[in-house]
Amino acid sequence: MSEVKEIGESEFKAEVLDSEKPVLVDFWAPWCAPCHMVAPVIEELSREFEGKVKFVKVNVDENPKLASNYGISAIPSIFIFKDGKPFKQIVGARPKSELKRFIEEAL
Repeated sequence: MSEVKEIGESEFKAEVLDSEKPVLVDFWAPWCAPCHMVAPVIEELSREFEGKVKFVKVNVDENPKLASNYGISAIPSIFIFKDGKPFKQIVGARPKSELKRFIEEAL
């Protein structure tokens, strides 16, 4: 059973940039209501795409350098990284169907 792993700056290179699989990165914060709305959907998708896509989340309050590096100005900001580079990004809570299409485009 897959899960969304919380990572910080120290794990970002190994978990995201060096990953052989596409990686969904959820940039979020504990005070963000839309982040809490989309989190269970991302958990569901992590199980659906288990083995094909890695799922991680980054708390922007605890990792301001990463947030700055990727130009995060609104959250949730959800990225797909492919081959160590940002492939696509969406901002805001989105329905599961839209997030699923977003992920499938990276496969």
